[in-house]
Amino acid sequence: MRKALIAGIDWYERLPALGGCTRDARAVGSVLERNFDRSANFAEPRLLLGECGLTPVSRRELRDAIEDLFTGDADIALLYFAGHGHIETTGGYICCSDTRDGDDGIAIEDIVRFANASAARNKVIILDSCHSGAAGNRPNNRPLAEISIGTTILTASEPHQYAMEGPDGGGGVFTTLLVDALSGAAANLLGHVTPAAIYAYIDRSLGPWEQRPLFKTHVRSSVHLRKAAPPIPLADLLALPVHFPTGDFDFALDPSYEPDRGQAIDLALPAPDPAKTPIFATLQRLAREGLVRPVGADHMYYAAMGSRSCRLTSVGEHWRSLAARNLIQV
Repeated sequence: MRKALIAGIDWYERLPALGGCTRDARAVGSVLERNFDRSANFAEPRLLLGECGLTPVSRRELRDAIEDLFTGDADIALLYFAGHGHIETTGGYICCSDTRDGDDGIAIEDIVRFANASAARNKVIILDSCHSGAAGNRPNNRPLAEISIGTTILTASEPHQYAMEGPDGGGGVFTTLLVDALSGAAANLLGHVTPAAIYAYIDRSLGPWEQRPLFKTHVRSSVHLRKAAPPIPLADLLALPVHFPTGDFDFALDPSYEPDRGQAIDLALPAPDPAKTPIFATLQRLAREGLVRPVGADHMYYAAMGSRSCRLTSVGEHWRSLAARNLIQV
């Protein structure tokens, strides 16, 4: 079972209103709810939206919802928050609609404490708010994090940084990248989108002068937050040890593997072999994903037409090893 609490607050009674947090929350909830094939992922994510002039989200309501999220033994309990953040020497806070001064919001230390004490197998905290990088740190903002096994924290900025919104009140810079990552930009060859891959994608997308995301984790094994469309069929990956018995094997090619002869037909060339052309199609797909490379030619087509060969790249060797050891898990 996967549980998700998605909160976005634009409306504040005393603090300046924000423009894109509820929109961001809806986008995150929408992408997390289902995998690429429409199968259930985080079924019925709970949304708390503080929309300007409509519905406030009080400190009590949000704190109770967070505590409830981390109650039970779910496979994954995920919290996403977008809104104002605040920091004091005693630590960071997320601000609710009824927050007045900042330090009367919800202490991030309390959120992490709920997660640390949870029986859920994996606890994921994603914060798109100013100063959110304080999550998990010890009091007095010391850069030492204390998180239990199975806990992962991903934040939009460092403790003393602001988290930026897009132009004209658009979505947050961090959440825009987060949604892109979950949609497939950070997916591996199986389509799995993991917290580590999300962080790597966001980290690459933000320059050194922009807000810096933080990633803190204490896990024994990786977990994916969503399955996007895989860029290559699973059967192609599982066939790697069949086509390449060893990691350094050279797969010999000849023109009979290539079905396309173009307009000029050389009668001296062997005709396309119906038993070989499907294999070559697989090898070409593997090459497009960087798992196979032609030897002695720039492209797989010319490697076949020139009776050259192809072999695994280092990435291909890795996936071949996984397939050979039956370690590819979907």
